[in-house]
Amino acid sequence: MRPLLRCALALGLLLPSTALLAAPPKAPRMLSGELQGAPWRLDVPADWNGDLVMLAHGYEPVGVPRTTPMAANDSTAALLAAGYAVAQSAYSGQGWAVAEAITDMEHLRQHALVELKHVRHTWMLGFSMGGAVAIGSLERFPQHYAGGVSLCGANLSGEQIAADLLTTLVAFDYFFPKAEGLPGTGLASREAAMLPQGELYQGIATALQRDPTHAALLAQRLQVSPDEVAGTISLHALVLHELDTRSGGMPVGNMGVVYSGFGDDSAFNAGVRRLDAVPAAQAKVRATLALTGALKRPLVIQFNHNDPTIVPHMQAVYPQLAAHAGARPAPRVLPSVGEGHCGFSEAQVVDALKAVRP
Repeated sequence: MRPLLRCALALGLLLPSTALLAAPPKAPRMLSGELQGAPWRLDVPADWNGDLVMLAHGYEPVGVPRTTPMAANDSTAALLAAGYAVAQSAYSGQGWAVAEAITDMEHLRQHALVELKHVRHTWMLGFSMGGAVAIGSLERFPQHYAGGVSLCGANLSGEQIAADLLTTLVAFDYFFPKAEGLPGTGLASREAAMLPQGELYQGIATALQRDPTHAALLAQRLQVSPDEVAGTISLHALVLHELDTRSGGMPVGNMGVVYSGFGDDSAFNAGVRRLDAVPAAQAKVRATLALTGALKRPLVIQFNHNDPTIVPHMQAVYPQLAAHAGARPAPRVLPSVGEGHCGFSEAQVVDALKAVRP
């Protein structure tokens, strides 16, 4: 072999390969800030596909500490890997902040368009309470979205949610009227609202343990497993009291409601506690937390198996509402996957988003 060739080969062995010399993949770009009291973040992958996902998170109890900058949703990394830019708002309020969240997400969408400049399509994606935010955004601002996805979504109006929660509380009070550690005025009372959530849960759990027959009846009526009943009832109390505070009074009543599915329904309807809605609170909820079913953009809905929070009778509400409103296109309900509440894998989240795309 000629000396010059041997020298070239030797140098080739000593020099790093082309792969080693290649620049490392660029990290996603992250921006954050605050818009009218709502913390936000925007993540943009280096290989952005031109599409923007507006991601609406679920229920955050009042008083939960927040991080700065806003923490990313667990699904953010998978969406970025799929090429999407992801914009998220922490909302300007905590609790059942659906009305504020719809406004906050619209402010953020406008801001994201300034930051990104060349957006091909914008998609709405909501989890749990964020499902109502996603659907509400599609109903109110259809011109800004190509479509949306509601995963494990509370796809009900505020009044429907409140009515369902009130049913849970008055049913518990009927079957467990003198529960130790709980106020005699009932779970829907202001006295119950003042109890720390841990004490409320413990009082409910203790009562259920002492009367397994009625506990099983409540589990069947609420469509949850027996070991989920105490957590479900305490969550319903938390959210209803928060809606009461937010609305300035009880937003629903049950004066004319005829209940079924509680064993001896005649005795139940005769003995269950009856409450009137506060008219101003009811009007506020109807005005700010309404869903009409009048969709004008594609919507994909998907739930998990054995979800103790958004149970089957809740899951059926919005598709029925959309059918009654003559929505075109009608919502597409995908088969349930995963377990529990919002038990989706990263791949399943991305697949649901792909399912709404034309």
